[in-house]
Amino acid sequence: MTVEREMRRYPRRNANKAMLVVWKKGSQKYVSSVENLGLGGLFICTQQPPPVGTSLQLLFNVPEGEVRVRAIVRGMGLEVVSMEQEHRARLDRWLKTLAAEVEPVTPRG
Repeated sequence: MTVEREMRRYPRRNANKAMLVVWKKGSQKYVSSVENLGLGGLFICTQQPPPVGTSLQLLFNVPEGEVRVRAIVRGMGLEVVSMEQEHRARLDRWLKTLAAEVEPVTPRG
């Protein structure tokens, strides 16, 4: 039996099934469900993912308020490249709450 090691800098947590993210590519806006997320990135479910390297603006809500981030498409997920300190703190507090409830997501093969 092999053990997969988490290679991410920040662990990802499974999102609530109802969690949605609004994302913007250029002037086009989309809404997708979030499968998992962490301080360093997230995985969204979409039928037509943008090409690798595309820059996106994202907005989603956590219990303390909204979180806005800029992300880059990296294969099947999104890498967070910037977010305001206040938004990062909100997301971090919520992720710590999730961590107390569930196990981290294991990386996809």
